[in-house]
Amino acid sequence: MALEEFEKDEISERDKGYIRMRSMMDFGMGVLWASMGVFLIFIKKFSTDLASRFDDPMIKVFGGVCVVYGLFRMYRGYKKNYLRDR
Repeated sequence: MALEEFEKDEISERDKGYIRMRSMMDFGMGVLWASMGVFLIFIKKFSTDLASRFDDPMIKVFGGVCVVYGLFRMYRGYKKNYLRDR
């Protein structure tokens, strides 16, 4: 059996539900992570109280990492490669 034949197999309804749930969770968590990163990068624009305490270059680096991780989660939710290893 070739690899292409495995990819053409139909997915059960249970697996479709799992893929759909996992994809929505990845999109939601990706949006949350990316928005937290944008908040940390532009903290001076949102709140003056927090900006005085957390205006550190490392916070901006952490915000950038959060944005990248959020984009990765959204990409993973888009690709839906959850059951490929089984």
